[in-house]
Amino acid sequence: MSIAAVMTAARLNQNDYHDNRLRLAAEAGLSPEGLDHEVQCVLQVALPHLVAHVPKSSPPEPLGEWVSMIRGSDLTPQPIQWIWPGWLASGKVHILGGAPGTGKTTISLSLAATIASGGVWPDGTQSPKGKAVIWSGEDDPSDTLIPRLKLSGANLDNIYFVGNVHHGHERRAFDPALDTDSLLQQLMDLNDVRLLIVDPIVSAIAGDSHKNAEVRRSLQPLADLAASLRCALLGITHFSKGTTGREPVERLTGSLAFGALARIVMVAAKHQEISGEGDNQRVLLRAKNNIGPDKGGFAYELVQSEIREHPGVVASCVQWKEPIDGSARDLLREADDVSDDNERACLPDAKLFLQDLLSDGPKSAKDIRKDADGAGYSWATIRRAQHKLGIKARKEGGHFGGYQKWVWALPTSDNEDRTHQ
Repeated sequence: MSIAAVMTAARLNQNDYHDNRLRLAAEAGLSPEGLDHEVQCVLQVALPHLVAHVPKSSPPEPLGEWVSMIRGSDLTPQPIQWIWPGWLASGKVHILGGAPGTGKTTISLSLAATIASGGVWPDGTQSPKGKAVIWSGEDDPSDTLIPRLKLSGANLDNIYFVGNVHHGHERRAFDPALDTDSLLQQLMDLNDVRLLIVDPIVSAIAGDSHKNAEVRRSLQPLADLAASLRCALLGITHFSKGTTGREPVERLTGSLAFGALARIVMVAAKHQEISGEGDNQRVLLRAKNNIGPDKGGFAYELVQSEIREHPGVVASCVQWKEPIDGSARDLLREADDVSDDNERACLPDAKLFLQDLLSDGPKSAKDIRKDADGAGYSWATIRRAQHKLGIKARKEGGHFGGYQKWVWALPTSDNEDRTHQ
């Protein structure tokens, strides 16, 4: 038997083998059936070795655009990582809006100062300590922002301002609509960035800020940046003129996409009735929250003071006051003083109601509101009566991690009481 002839036969494909079967059998000195048997034996021995040495092919590279699919079972549920529970969330977009003069920038700096120093939020919860990064297209850091931050108690080692963009020996002003990728690298190098403030957020729009598609397209890189760094993005914006009485999110300047893309929308307002008589009272409210409670807020005042270490440098800061219950729309209505003559006519009765309610001693603001609702008084009327009577709110409790609450009490002096009648 010629082994060479058998091996030659084993290498042929099926068609060639049948065409040359008789010739190869004669060369091998075998009958055609004997050649079939020998070829089969050769293949049985060689085939496993041939398969083992066949190179594994890589999956083909996708051509052009394609869409990835993620199976639900491959994802693990994750909790929201709160920086300020219910108000600031890691990796999410936030918007703070309001009319001019409500202190939006000062509020944002108060939030930055709390994070930079690991301080306490208005509700008494503790803030994680981290870095805050600020880009401002309207205010100078040296004479405006730094004084406000110092007055707010910020650890300035954890405060950073976005500066110019450098190209070799050339430089230009940072543009949030163009330079997000460059900013991301810098923020990654900083490490532990908890808050990024963009003031005003409309500067990030490379196009028409009133068109939904252009706003979403422009804000998406900032949203992706916040998600990548796990920091809260806070954009500052104004209310549009002539929107009093509308839904709070609809009052934001520009496209509705600003409020739609944000997970949390906060609004600041100046209480016309109270602040008009010297009390400088303002309110910060939650107008939208897709990931937590969407009602309530806090009263606050803007306080001006000279910085002790820098004589002659005067700045303003936020002084937080009592919490406020209710929806943003109702509370904004009160703050905007959209009231009728009948509501104003109730003021004398509301004053008597408060005097009687507090005659036995201080009472929590929460209980006062509940009793006022039961008696048919709006909260706006009660707040006016509070101011007229000179009733001040103070914070009680909170010792050893306990719950803090705001209580109201009548003035201790009869003369002070009569002064406010």
